[in-house]
Amino acid sequence: MPQLGLLPRRAWAALLSQLLRPPCASCTCAASCHSQDFDIAGQFDPMIPDAECLKIMCEILNGLQLGDFLIKMAWKDVRHEMVAKKGLAPEVADRIGDYVQCHGGVSLVEQMLQDPRLSQNKQALEGLGDLKLLFEYLTLFGIAEKISFDLSLARGLDYYTGVIYEAVLLHTPTQAGEEPLSVGSVAAGGRYDGLVGMFDPKGHKVPCVGLSIGVERIFNIVEQRMKISGEKVRTTETQVLVATPHKNFLQERLKLIAELWDAGIKAEMLYKNNPKLLTQLHYCESTGIPLVVIVGEQELKEGVVKIRSVASREEVAIKRENLVAEIQKRLSES
Repeated sequence: MPQLGLLPRRAWAALLSQLLRPPCASCTCAASCHSQDFDIAGQFDPMIPDAECLKIMCEILNGLQLGDFLIKMAWKDVRHEMVAKKGLAPEVADRIGDYVQCHGGVSLVEQMLQDPRLSQNKQALEGLGDLKLLFEYLTLFGIAEKISFDLSLARGLDYYTGVIYEAVLLHTPTQAGEEPLSVGSVAAGGRYDGLVGMFDPKGHKVPCVGLSIGVERIFNIVEQRMKISGEKVRTTETQVLVATPHKNFLQERLKLIAELWDAGIKAEMLYKNNPKLLTQLHYCESTGIPLVVIVGEQELKEGVVKIRSVASREEVAIKRENLVAEIQKRLSES
């Protein structure tokens, strides 16, 4: 199983999905990050890692629920680059130019394989053979319908050495009557077998294929969509805030929060000895914390605590020993 660092590729896919959530207090890199990358390096049989990269790209975009998307896929196609820099005969490049306006699936690849001019060129034949094999793997992965063979696509021809791909949103979720958001591609990648060797003094060749997710563009889509829908972003995963309306109750708050932590409940409190109750409640509203546990002089005397719903502002008193069970019940029902 190809690995990146210490994490298997499925873990990296899951991690990327978490990193690409809307900016929040626990993800302070949102303003400075532009992309997140995934790469597979090493000698492998043709198109297997390439197909896996496309599968990962689909998993991430599906998980983000940005709307329908299409991954355009091609290989080096600009006539000038092919003739002047890549050594193809002009008539071969011209013939490929006839296909630039075409796009489709494996049937288009097979059509080009049958072309008498293209089939006589070894480089073109090898590239088309690889693409046909790639489509076979994509079909087995169940994502072939998300891939379009599109020869109009061109990405850094001096950098990439084989298959290239780019994911575009067909539309972004909007309310009726709103203009769809247009942001261009949200992910891209391809094969770059010669890049690593450029930085190796001995010029060792390390085949590589990878993908890059456009974090900044995806953030823009999510933020604009949330503005349209009026949806608020929770900036914390905290489930309960432990609060008090009285002074000198830090020790009681610490006891309560330790009990909640030990039960696996995500709880926090303000790091002040004597915070005002209104300040604590406003903090819950601004961060989206759903529940508040309140302890004061009267509650301590009666052996109870109050649980407050931030949304409804309803408060109920429960016995101190039933606190964890009641919190867990409420969280399971939400």
